[in-house]
Amino acid sequence: MNFNSHTDAVVSIAVGLVNALTEGEARGRPYAPPTGEARAAAVGDVLAAGDRRAPEVAEEEVDALAEVAGRLRGVFEAVTRGDVDAAALALNELLAETDARPHLDRHDGEPWHLHFHGAGGTLAGNYAAGCATGLAVVLGSELHDRLGVCTAPHCDRVYVDTSRNGTRRFCSTACQNRVKTAAFRARGA
Repeated sequence: MNFNSHTDAVVSIAVGLVNALTEGEARGRPYAPPTGEARAAAVGDVLAAGDRRAPEVAEEEVDALAEVAGRLRGVFEAVTRGDVDAAALALNELLAETDARPHLDRHDGEPWHLHFHGAGGTLAGNYAAGCATGLAVVLGSELHDRLGVCTAPHCDRVYVDTSRNGTRRFCSTACQNRVKTAAFRARGA
């Protein structure tokens, strides 16, 4: 999408948290979020993919992030069904609850950039504030329709369309290939 690297990173984290921590369907199969140490490891992987400085995550923080992920899923679902107002209201609630406040930060040899942290200073609260802010930036732009839920049968994983033409409909290449293969087989039958 290319807002800025930090916004893109927190939006990627939001997608990763929703997909890792919310149950539903993934790539044609029922999906249950991992439990125990596997759940903490999944959260650690999501945070590390979006933020080089991702910290260790305690179990209570994982629980809090799972609750946030469920709320963020609602934002993607609202946009997918064309209800941008509901998505905006959900993000505004999360922004208010986290008391997201901007501040400039510079670390790891990078230039100054914006971070959004909640007033409480908890790991989950800070990531919730950042993810909500990142999604709010997307939702408040002409690219709001780039948030989506996979349209493949039996998949409800979310994505952010970063393609040039904005025509993405699937969470992954695997789902896209599943749909193309099914269509090919249907034509040949």
